[in-house]
Amino acid sequence: MRTYLVVVDETEEAEIALRFAARRAAKTGGAVQILAIVAPQEFVAWGSVQATIEAEAGEHAQEVARRALGLLDEERGVIPRIVVKHGDPVAAIQEAIAENPDVAALVLGAAKGGAPGPLVTHFAGAGSSALPCPLMIIPGGLTREALDRLS
Repeated sequence: MRTYLVVVDETEEAEIALRFAARRAAKTGGAVQILAIVAPQEFVAWGSVQATIEAEAGEHAQEVARRALGLLDEERGVIPRIVVKHGDPVAAIQEAIAENPDVAALVLGAAKGGAPGPLVTHFAGAGSSALPCPLMIIPGGLTREALDRLS
């Protein structure tokens, strides 16, 4: 099944990318894989404190992914799958793609203004040759109506 991999966080552009991916999946009979990434935590000398910090970061990533599921309610028939990965975001995305041979596209949202985020910069630049699937960059400034028309 054609799967659109969307990296979600708490940004507006992530919501726009998820909406685009969900609409494309609905129209093509595909699925959406939501990837929440827990960035590496700063090292703390005490192991129990470090474990607590990492557990809280993991719970936060799960909550972000669950909130993203609410955005998919409008798209009937879209089958979301949540994946939470820990570590470097670029490596986490590459690992998620490698683990799911059905990933048909990596969908990232670009910021409304200013420079693109680090993931867009990486995968649209030097990292593009390592991708085994197309990259879709969804402009963060699209209105809901424009997004619906384009998807």
